Amino acid sequence: MEADKRKHLSLIISRLIKKYHNPKIALHYRNPIQLLVATILSAQCTDKMVNKVTKVLFEKYRSVEDYANAELSELEKDIRQTGFFRNKSKNIKNACKMLMEKFDGQVPNTMEKMLLLPGVARKTANVVLTSAYGVIEGIVVDTHVKRLSQRLGLTKNDNPEKIEKDLMNIVPKDKWAQFSFLLISHGRKICQARKPVCGECILNDLCPSRGE
Repeated sequence: MEADKRKHLSLIISRLIKKYHNPKIALHYRNPIQLLVATILSAQCTDKMVNKVTKVLFEKYRSVEDYANAELSELEKDIRQTGFFRNKSKNIKNACKMLMEKFDGQVPNTMEKMLLLPGVARKTANVVLTSAYGVIEGIVVDTHVKRLSQRLGLTKNDNPEKIEKDLMNIVPKDKWAQFSFLLISHGRKICQARKPVCGECILNDLCPSRGE
């Protein structure tokens, strides 16, 4: 069964690479703290909106200390357009306070330490570790990766951490980072949540959910 899934997956990956080559993260950032903040903001929000907000935000808040010392009400106003701004502002402020107190103001480069930060689960940690540090400890499971993994029959789970574990068992480790970005690219352009364009999909013959 696992061998069949790996063979199935190998075809999926090779076709996606042929179409999308080597896609990268869509969030704009210049350093690890900017990527951490942008990734927290990206929950339930489009990357396009996050990039619009952070273009102004990153000019105003230039360091971990700036976020740690920010007035919550002001930070909320600055990120309001990304939605869920009260929770996000608390998480950003508290994560940065912890960075100041425990990590010398630096975003850590291990999964274990990243998961100590308020508001940081495996998805956010994987994004930062992969894109800021080139440290691959898992597979980013965002809404696109979750949806496509299920539609393509790569997992039957609904929980992101269980989906990640399923994918890590069948995706070659040297493809973990690339795989997420390939699925994200395909999810945005073709395999959309409401109206997947199955007729234009290069994975049509490999997909058990085609036409649904």
